[in-house]
Amino acid sequence: MIEALTSRPFGAMPDGRPVTEYTLDNGHGLRLSAINLGGIVTALHVPDRQGRSANVVLGLPSLDDYLKPHPHFGTIVGRYANRIAAGRFTLDGTAHQLGLNDGVNTLHGGATGFGKRYWEIVPVPHELALELRYISADGEEGYPGEVQLTVRYTLSATANTWRIDYRATTDRPTVLNLSHHDYFNLAGSGSVMDHVLTLPASRYCPVDATLIPLGLGEVAGTPFDFRTPTRIGARIREGHEQLLRAHGYDHNWVLDRSGTGLAFAARLAHEASGRVMDVHTTEPGVQFYSGNFLDGSLLGSAGASLRQGDGLCLETQHFPDAPNQPAFASTVLRPGEVFASTTEHRFGIG
Repeated sequence: MIEALTSRPFGAMPDGRPVTEYTLDNGHGLRLSAINLGGIVTALHVPDRQGRSANVVLGLPSLDDYLKPHPHFGTIVGRYANRIAAGRFTLDGTAHQLGLNDGVNTLHGGATGFGKRYWEIVPVPHELALELRYISADGEEGYPGEVQLTVRYTLSATANTWRIDYRATTDRPTVLNLSHHDYFNLAGSGSVMDHVLTLPASRYCPVDATLIPLGLGEVAGTPFDFRTPTRIGARIREGHEQLLRAHGYDHNWVLDRSGTGLAFAARLAHEASGRVMDVHTTEPGVQFYSGNFLDGSLLGSAGASLRQGDGLCLETQHFPDAPNQPAFASTVLRPGEVFASTTEHRFGIG
């Protein structure tokens, strides 16, 4: 098996900066492609039980499509992943107002979050890895502090594992919550309602009408209990108030974990293909989003219309709206500190 890094032109930004698609291939059937715009993962090929490869993430046909509005396909999300209520928070006695891009709230960093920014991509010598670099200016989308970021995508040479390492520093106190917004479909096409999900979480965050957390709730006795493997579509149409508010699943689960290292966060399995994805993370939560707002208006990279339930997201993260909810773990980053986070997607056959 030969490991490989290749690249090809992928167009140009409106200001003329070239966009390149880099592809990592670990020689065992795992192949990842990513571009400068948003650090977007445009494709992730994984073998099934017969060794046949399929792209297991939703994407768009061209750079022009990614430059238009889309629901964060494959992007790095920040400066603050998920929602901040009313786009406002107070830090060290100073109030900050962010741009609103999700009704009355701020979502995934604002109208021009990290998923719409141009990232420098540098291959990592002697590793099957790409390092993405971006400097977020003081005041960008209303956030204080200049933040210097690196995000590294690494494929294991011996196992079908995709590892994401995030690192950031700031010159002023700020809030930071980074994640990745891939829409997974282990079948490679069709609906994910037949996928089986496990989430090791006894609590989740119920939300209000604008999808802002209302604190913590128990999953026991609700459609939010995925502590045992459960088919995605089994309960999604139940008349539970939380499912009605989000038009499906779009909630943060609080992982039952201890310590600060990598811990099991989710298992997604597709029986027909045999593909299984185990997610491990250093983060305390995971947002499970069942693709509720895919409305058929966009064509995917394979030319098919993307509709509700065609993909799902498992976004490892700190909790939504934490800057406004003291009971949640802090997302404040200060000068001299280093933000560091890791998530692994381990693919196998079940």
